[in-house]
Amino acid sequence: MTNLAPIDIPWTQINTVLLDMDGTLLDLHFDNYFWVYLVPEYYSKRNNLSLSQSKDTIIQWMADVQGTLDWYCIDYWDNKLNFDVIKLKRKAQKKIRFRPNALQFLDILKKKNKRVILATNAHPRAMELKFLNVNFISYFDEISSSHELGYPKESQNYWKRLQERYKFTPESSLFIDDSQKILASADQFGIGYLLGIKEPDSKRDPIDCSAYTGIQDFSQLF
Repeated sequence: MTNLAPIDIPWTQINTVLLDMDGTLLDLHFDNYFWVYLVPEYYSKRNNLSLSQSKDTIIQWMADVQGTLDWYCIDYWDNKLNFDVIKLKRKAQKKIRFRPNALQFLDILKKKNKRVILATNAHPRAMELKFLNVNFISYFDEISSSHELGYPKESQNYWKRLQERYKFTPESSLFIDDSQKILASADQFGIGYLLGIKEPDSKRDPIDCSAYTGIQDFSQLF
């Protein structure tokens, strides 16, 4: 991508950088492909359903738990779907990719001596799969799944527990995420600097990021 407007970040005022994983550092295409196409197809074959019946069932189940930890919980979906979700994810793992210039951005944060925390709603078992395919664990000072804290990032309780565990100062922290709802939750908690991701899925159109400053490519930050 070229000719993207740079975004000025007051790095001298930022001590901690909190980063989402899926849709922020990693291309959300893998997850969207998996849940929108692969899971309904696999579930329909296992249960002798039409593809449309399978999709309708899964969409309803997702709507029932949206915004809760169950939405992100692999154990929950193992039980609900009655098959090994991670095993099926491995069939599509070649689609796990970084978003543009994500690694370069992580390199720059290290050079700037910023404390970097991976703050994700992803289930630990899903995180392990991502770590096997994209070796970026070493870039983080801390790695945190919301499942370890008992609340999703949509909840204020998540932010309270995250801050209690890692002792960061909200006012001097930057948080980057592809969800406007989650950015709003971080904003409510008092995170000082917020950035959204305009194009979390490389195969889909950009999303509305107007509530917060949005970036299309991490190169806009360096």
